[in-house]
Amino acid sequence: MSDNLQDRGPADRARINVNEDYELRYWTKKFGVSFDVLKKAVKDVGPSAKAVEEKLGKSK
Repeated sequence: MSDNLQDRGPADRARINVNEDYELRYWTKKFGVSFDVLKKAVKDVGPSAKAVEEKLGKSK
């Protein structure tokens, strides 16, 4: 299955792919952080959206 570039959200909302520009835009907007902050959080805790959310203190 090929990527649908019309769908601007991540394909797997449980994981963050910092190598895709559209995913970086989605997650930085969702968490309200810069690209650099998001990339550092992913580097620190891995690509799990839940782990990154907790690292950034954005969990509800």
